Amino acid sequence: MARHGGGRGWYGKVVGAALGVTVLAVGASVWTAQAGVEGGRTPQASASATPGGDVQPVAKTIVHASDAGARGVNITIDDGPDPAWTPQVLDVLREYEVKATFCMTGIQAQTHPDLVKDVVAAGHRLCDHSVSHDTGMDKKPEAYQSKEILDAERMITKASGGVRPMYYRAPGGAFTPYSRELAASRGMRPLGWNVDTKDFEQPGTDAIVATVERELPNGPTLLFHDAGGDRSQTVEALRRVLPSLKAEGYAFGFPVR
Repeated sequence: MARHGGGRGWYGKVVGAALGVTVLAVGASVWTAQAGVEGGRTPQASASATPGGDVQPVAKTIVHASDAGARGVNITIDDGPDPAWTPQVLDVLREYEVKATFCMTGIQAQTHPDLVKDVVAAGHRLCDHSVSHDTGMDKKPEAYQSKEILDAERMITKASGGVRPMYYRAPGGAFTPYSRELAASRGMRPLGWNVDTKDFEQPGTDAIVATVERELPNGPTLLFHDAGGDRSQTVEALRRVLPSLKAEGYAFGFPVR
């Protein structure tokens, strides 16, 4: 899973202004995006970050499979919600009767709770994408990782009106054994991806569509974005990809939990 570094300076600016987050680098071992080695302390969620007491733990392995079966495809939408692009993405998904998983940052969810509610009302699922989209989370202390994950969970749940995120996707794939176990203990399955459309680089609609067609054999979970810049190419790519995949016999589902 590739790190998304380019074009993400806007998150740093927003976070610095809104939260004043202090980033502490540590000389710990760096875990890659698809880390599979276990280690570290068993995470303990604090009561203050617990929006609801009926949480059921889920598996801590990173999921890619679709609940729609062997010909299933998972559409995942990251970094929003955004007032310019999320409604357009929702319109396309509604047009083709496709459900998706929206991986939201805590800041964006808190800023646009109406859009979070729109996503839920349309039957899509929520995913915790951390508070501030720090792609270097795997290099930070466990206390920092915990705050980013649990605060985002709380912010998204509040914005949605009480609907909790069902997954956790580390920004840029920066999972650690600790973050995966913590998320899973809160009922959020760690969520990976198989097809990185690179739409955040704005390569052109044709290039985004071509990436999906070329890389879909790698697995069923597709990564798109509805924030972080001009997402008109993403909207148009979805408008082409969704009916095309349906015509090829694919079904759309959610990541398994």
